[in-house]
Amino acid sequence: MPQNLFEISGIAFNNGDAKQVFAIQDEDGDLFYLGLDDKDSKYVKFGGKGDYEDVAIIKNKVIVLKSNGELHIFPLSEISKSEAENVDKVKDLVPKAEYEGLAADEKTGKVYILTKASKADDKNKATSIYAFDFDGNGSLKPAGEFNLPYADIEKISGEGKVKFKPSALAKNQATNEWYILSSVNKMLVVADADFKIKATYPLKGGNFNQPEGIAFDKDNNLYISNEGGTLASGDILQFKLKK
Repeated sequence: MPQNLFEISGIAFNNGDAKQVFAIQDEDGDLFYLGLDDKDSKYVKFGGKGDYEDVAIIKNKVIVLKSNGELHIFPLSEISKSEAENVDKVKDLVPKAEYEGLAADEKTGKVYILTKASKADDKNKATSIYAFDFDGNGSLKPAGEFNLPYADIEKISGEGKVKFKPSALAKNQATNEWYILSSVNKMLVVADADFKIKATYPLKGGNFNQPEGIAFDKDNNLYISNEGGTLASGDILQFKLKK
């Protein structure tokens, strides 16, 4: 990836079109866009310095998640500008916690926000997920809550005590399954449409330096992005799922 995406923290496609990937990095309020094989990227500024964790695109709107749960929403058409002019900031949508995962389901018109860590999750021993209906004008209405019990992850993975700290999530439209990524746990969790856990996969080896972003294209290829480290640059890996 280009040097300005060394700390890539989230990726997304528009309607699953893999010709162009949209990405953010976790320090600057810039939305980057480029082809997967491009050595350079373009970007539009949408905010100031901050801890930006994930990005989603739905109904021609870009939604960016900050670690405190705040959202920045602006029209996708504004990427042609050097700085987005019509940015809506949405605060107090979710409980106080640390957030890293954001996903949008174009078919259902829903947006999902995934908790990384909170006192409530520690108490309940489960990761919380909040769903919202998105009307396309920037309005989000609560549409349900889900959870990923640590005990279910422990049982299916065969690992000992697990304190799950997910980084990102994406939906496979072909199977209607959720793929939840954890950089801390080096794990990929697969769940059904209602977030009932079906399988877990360890992310081992040098390919997964710091997996922070996940997305599917319209052909249901899976993409995982890694932040750069001392021995590796940031990258996006493609995986063709077996049928």
